[in-house]
Amino acid sequence: MERPLTVLRVSLHHPTPGSATFAYVPPQVEHDASPLLVGRGPDAHLRLQLPRLSRQHLSLEPYLEKGGARLAFSLKVLSRKGSVWVNGMTLRFLEQVPLGAINRVAFSGVQMVVRIEGGTSLEAFVCCFHLSPSPLIYRLRAEETDERESVPQEQPPPGSGQGAPDHLGFLHSPLQPSPGGAPEIPLQREPLDGALS
Repeated sequence: MERPLTVLRVSLHHPTPGSATFAYVPPQVEHDASPLLVGRGPDAHLRLQLPRLSRQHLSLEPYLEKGGARLAFSLKVLSRKGSVWVNGMTLRFLEQVPLGAINRVAFSGVQMVVRIEGGTSLEAFVCCFHLSPSPLIYRLRAEETDERESVPQEQPPPGSGQGAPDHLGFLHSPLQPSPGGAPEIPLQREPLDGALS
């Protein structure tokens, strides 16, 4: 009997309207248990058309935790050009961090949210991609992910009580069909408790 695959639901946003940034993003990719590469190079599994992005900018790396029975994932920075912002932490070349169930990532103007839905297969996983016309992440204090680019920052409404310097949240978004036709789960505003350990 075949074991169910872990699913990574990856939402992507770039502030440039009508850009070709996501021209090569497929609706879904089934991948073996090797790292999934993100970058602008032809060998990237998630290929983004941004001139300041490295050919291999970052990778999502599956691994088996000690005593674990399911794939876990980490994010590793492969670019020397800039930093990658992950769940409140800034990572530089060859640094990596384990991912949780919901992860907020920003690099070179791209906002990415990765949700992990665990399966029992250890041989492969599936990535489902959703392109969002609306920003996915806001930060009260600008923590640039690339020193050479600026990303417009959205501020929370006045009086929202969310004044912590490193607070992140999702913006509400209506149900939107994914490229495969199934509705995407709406992103909800959630408080984040400072830096993750």
